[in-house]
Amino acid sequence: MQNNHQTNTPPPHVQLIQMVTSAWVARMLHAAAMLGLTDQLADGPKSAAELARPMGAHGPSLHRLMRTLASLGILTEQTERRYALTALGAALQTNAPGAARSAVLALGSPWAQSAWDHLVYSIQTGKTGFEKAQGMPLFDYFARHPDDASLFNETMVGFHGQEPPAIAAAYDFSTFNTIVDIGGGTGNLLAAILTRHPGVRGVLFDLSHVVAEAPLLLKAKGVSDRVTIEAGDFFRSVPPGGDAYVLSHIIHDWDEDQCLAILAHIRNVMSSAGRLLIAEMVLPAGDEPHPGKMLDMAMLVWPGGQERTLAEYDHLLSQAGFHLTRLVPSNSAVDVVEAVVARAN
Repeated sequence: MQNNHQTNTPPPHVQLIQMVTSAWVARMLHAAAMLGLTDQLADGPKSAAELARPMGAHGPSLHRLMRTLASLGILTEQTERRYALTALGAALQTNAPGAARSAVLALGSPWAQSAWDHLVYSIQTGKTGFEKAQGMPLFDYFARHPDDASLFNETMVGFHGQEPPAIAAAYDFSTFNTIVDIGGGTGNLLAAILTRHPGVRGVLFDLSHVVAEAPLLLKAKGVSDRVTIEAGDFFRSVPPGGDAYVLSHIIHDWDEDQCLAILAHIRNVMSSAGRLLIAEMVLPAGDEPHPGKMLDMAMLVWPGGQERTLAEYDHLLSQAGFHLTRLVPSNSAVDVVEAVVARAN
């Protein structure tokens, strides 16, 4: 007998169309965040007619946006064309846990999206779409646009929010006296490590305009008395004296020559007993889905870096004079690649 059971999987052409139109969802989320729509609904359901004047919006067009956001589960329609927040919509509010609003504002911003406008150029040349669009590398742009840099830092805290506690739990940092977090931003990962391992001290190292925001976070996490903040450029030097050197989402930002330059500075100051710990999304082989594979394309168009497989990390570390000792998985998308200084032959 013929099986008439039909699956819910759309035909291939429909799936492709759904993929490309998902970009529309991103634009609507960005518009809602820019307009502060979810903040306006914090006190209860409202209609577009009620919100139009305080939001400076065209009422009928705002209603159409709200209706569509309701179909996406961000709002829910009540009586008299009023809309209320769902749990998903509440996460888009200012200061909501997870920094989703910051991520939507940053990743959907014109400066971030401009890099994707030149994806074909990046694939054809290997150069960043961001530099073609903005006339300067990503991190130079942040140095000149501190508000965008601050928003991006908030985005990274939210984007990688589950990773710091997972890394702190996965790897035994208690054997170290001093951990140097190279390019550690505002100290989110270092704070998680020190919180879990109270006998350890840390050094937070990053550019001056980046670590300027670190004291508030470290104080809020209760570890400021155990962290020394040092401003500097890891392309010039890194602080000596660490038992472990952590690179979290740093290696993936840069091309191979730049990675080798960073690693050379660490090798110059790291003892034979020290450990290099690279926290990154290590790509699985084959067709297996992994968030790092999507992030790899963002690295191509934004800073010009890349995500790597374990074999590719082994090759990079060998070139830099390190020996990859093991991969330590964590309960997140990020793993810890451990390496030591390679012995001379």
